[in-house]
Amino acid sequence: MMKTDKKALILLTSHTELGTTGRETGFYYDEMAAPYWALIDAGFDVDIVSVKGGEAPADPKTIVEPNQRPPMVARFMEDGEAMEKLRTTSKAEDIDGKSYQCVFLPGGHGTMWDFDTDTIGKIVSDAWAAGAVVGAVCHGPSGLLRAKRPNGEPLVKDLKVNSFTDAETVQIELVGIEPFLLESRLRELGAKFECSANFTSHAVRDGRLVTGQNPQSTAAISKLLIEAISENT
Repeated sequence: MMKTDKKALILLTSHTELGTTGRETGFYYDEMAAPYWALIDAGFDVDIVSVKGGEAPADPKTIVEPNQRPPMVARFMEDGEAMEKLRTTSKAEDIDGKSYQCVFLPGGHGTMWDFDTDTIGKIVSDAWAAGAVVGAVCHGPSGLLRAKRPNGEPLVKDLKVNSFTDAETVQIELVGIEPFLLESRLRELGAKFECSANFTSHAVRDGRLVTGQNPQSTAAISKLLIEAISENT
């Protein structure tokens, strides 16, 4: 693939255990693949990075039979270069957020354990300070919790934001299993949280920040991400 000076970063969880349930988790495939191809098709060189580096773990339930895969997941899994990126991710702590015009954080329950860190916060903060578009979907906005504006205020303060909701967490019976409630944390930071009914598509853009509610929101957030990038160049 031809290299370009337009660079985007997709940042994935490395966490594989769903609390004490004995179930495996990781990133959600479609939440990674749909924005990946939206960015590639928009002419970006896309780096895929994970918290620990190496092969990024997908949530097993998002790796489905070929005839059941969402189109962008099928396209990703059939693309040798894309799959090699997923197998050989760099480590988050080695990444300079200022190098990217876009940073995107897909969800997956694993993010609830390893995105709420200073390392992830610094990548997002540096990218934001450099004028990048920042996007996140589902549980991915947990990576926004420690992100700051250059003046030290929370990145999400007074901005329209959404994420996987507290009500959705109740519905899937993960309250007390995940380490915190993401919607509640975002509200505590001053975000103008908005959402739709459980497991329906909802994505919102507030300037350079684009967020989506759940796996059903991947197409909507991918569209808003490219819209934000187009208006930011």
